[in-house]
Amino acid sequence: MNFDLTAEQKMIRKLLRDFAEGEVAPDADERDRDKRFPKEIMEKMAELDLMGLPFPEKYGGGGADTISFAIVVEELSRVCASTGITYSAHISLGCAPIFLFGTEEQKKSYLIPLCQGETLGAFGLTEPGAGSDAGGTKTKAIKNQKDWIINGSKCFITNASFANFVSLTALTGEDEITAFIVPTDTQGFTVVDNYFKMGLHSSNTTELVLEDVRVSEEAILGERGKGFKQFLVTLDGGRIGIGAMAVGIAQGAYELALKYAKERKQFGQSISRFQAIQHKLADMAMEIELARTMVYKAAWLKDQGRKFTKEASMCKLFASEVAMRVCSQAVQIHGGYGYMHDYKVERFFRDAKLTEIGEGTSEIQRNIIAREVGC
Repeated sequence: MNFDLTAEQKMIRKLLRDFAEGEVAPDADERDRDKRFPKEIMEKMAELDLMGLPFPEKYGGGGADTISFAIVVEELSRVCASTGITYSAHISLGCAPIFLFGTEEQKKSYLIPLCQGETLGAFGLTEPGAGSDAGGTKTKAIKNQKDWIINGSKCFITNASFANFVSLTALTGEDEITAFIVPTDTQGFTVVDNYFKMGLHSSNTTELVLEDVRVSEEAILGERGKGFKQFLVTLDGGRIGIGAMAVGIAQGAYELALKYAKERKQFGQSISRFQAIQHKLADMAMEIELARTMVYKAAWLKDQGRKFTKEASMCKLFASEVAMRVCSQAVQIHGGYGYMHDYKVERFFRDAKLTEIGEGTSEIQRNIIAREVGC
């Protein structure tokens, strides 16, 4: 299997490398300190027609493939993981379920503005008592004549403060979960942004509170009772995004560590001359390359219309654990300076942890892989 990039993919990589270096990187540390959302960056990405990159042009998308999407997430995350996860969640969790399961009318009403960058995409599955056990959903939607009345809450939801609508799940019967598209300005819908997080400080992570939120029958996304299965399919694609994000974080931390090792002098020579440091850097480079290849494989399978559940979990699991190892070693190579904010690797280290949790924990990924190989 050959993963030589196509001319279009190479063009996207160059565009995003230049964009990330010129527009995203300069203020990344300041945004992290101030917990400031990268709104202006998302607006500039919309101007570059990137906000609907892997979706058909008829819906305002770019008609590109999943590998191209992974490249964008990696390049953004290489300098600012908060920006990377904002984009990844917008595409893979916000846009994707509407594209995959929405009616033509829903795609025109919701997917087009998402692809054009008029709003950000958000996806509401996790609840305070339903994390890894997403089937433990407690949010309920009760039919009242022609409308549905939704009550419940969601937690750890990315982008919702900047979303005009959210796709979310609710119980519509005993053991029956249905997905709905709910405008965030609906009466009784509250988005709460008050989390104090370990990392990804400039991404938007919120709680959703729904109190007698009324939506019509047309708000159902896909088929009634199929919401849980639909969102599992959505998460497979989301794991490619998290894998790409992890590769980007690892690549950024590795590059900083390599640069520092060449510049830092100890005992009369740069520390890059010491075998202990060389071996750390060699392992980092090797694991990043392997993780990237696994992400591309999962993306390629998705683009071929082939089953990719196992590979999505593998790429997400492996890349996230690589990111943690690489960032830890990058801090170690920097020594005391690695613990300081000004040297950036501490931000990468904090941001990397989420990749082992989001879109299913490492433990859940191992469960999925075990199931897929026939255990």
